[in-house]
Amino acid sequence: MAESIREIKEKLQAADYERLPELFHLYEQDERSGVFQEVEKARKRLAAYEKELERTEKLKVYEKEYAAYGCICGIDEVGRGPLAGPVVAGAVILPENCDILYINDSKKLSEKKREELYEIIMEKAVAVGIGYSTPERIDEINILQATYEAMREAVSKLSVQPGILLNDAVTIPGITIKQVPIIKGDAKSISIGAASIVAKVTRDRLMVQYDSVFPAYGFASNKGYGAQAHLDALRKYGPCPIHRRSFITHFVS
Repeated sequence: MAESIREIKEKLQAADYERLPELFHLYEQDERSGVFQEVEKARKRLAAYEKELERTEKLKVYEKEYAAYGCICGIDEVGRGPLAGPVVAGAVILPENCDILYINDSKKLSEKKREELYEIIMEKAVAVGIGYSTPERIDEINILQATYEAMREAVSKLSVQPGILLNDAVTIPGITIKQVPIIKGDAKSISIGAASIVAKVTRDRLMVQYDSVFPAYGFASNKGYGAQAHLDALRKYGPCPIHRRSFITHFVS
């Protein structure tokens, strides 16, 4: 008795990518339009997967170029622009020939995808370090210097000493490890992309916690950036303890 279209659909959906070509061959002679449609859906899914494999492989170009240095650490920061909250830096050492797919500049990913990738990165990474610079520190030494401090802290918290740092655009003062600044590195290097995801998820979760402490400003949704509702609340209630005083002079007296 021939398999039903529903059975074939379920088999195609459950199959590993490696097995799909075998199933395509098995069902390509089936003349039922429903089977044809399900096979085409599976073909598109496989094509998208192979495209992602290719994209991810291109993200390893710097990791391959500097492989002789041993452990390669990607570094990125999140939160230089907001009016409130800390700047957070992530430092991530991924395993050699890392097989994590869909890593990208954290800003190009949905919140759901970032959360999924965060868990995978934290599970598979050789080492992860997180650094913070508080709003008070940002006001004291300026955002650029505070960002450098957060990055140095992130590197210092790694459980494994990296042989080289791949940084998103900057060269960090006060670090003796070789550094390679890469413009838009979070979209060009798998290590920097992973660091951007870790930093982004860490900071977003922190801002959600702050929202429960200072609910008037909508930190859970705006993450401290200058959304209109945030600006309105700032003008109405004045700054709270996590606002960066040096960033809000145009909005409060």
